[in-house]
Amino acid sequence: MANSPQARKRAKQAEERRQHNVEFRSEFRTHLKRVSYAIEAGKKEDAEAAYKVALPVIDALVGKGLIHKNKAARHKSRLNKRIKAIAA
Repeated sequence: MANSPQARKRAKQAEERRQHNVEFRSEFRTHLKRVSYAIEAGKKEDAEAAYKVALPVIDALVGKGLIHKNKAARHKSRLNKRIKAIAA
């Protein structure tokens, strides 16, 4: 446990940030799942709509530094590839 007042404050701030980031990460996963479920159901229109909603959320997490830009690009690319494969 933190011994100095500074260390106690930093530990408290770190925990608050962690809780905040958990919420954003959960939202990120939820959006990914919505797109995936629509793809698995074969509903291309629903998948595209969910994908369009997910894009700004993913990009916002990159801007906040919660996920790396390459990870975001990888997720977007894979989802988009799966959506396009529905028609084929």
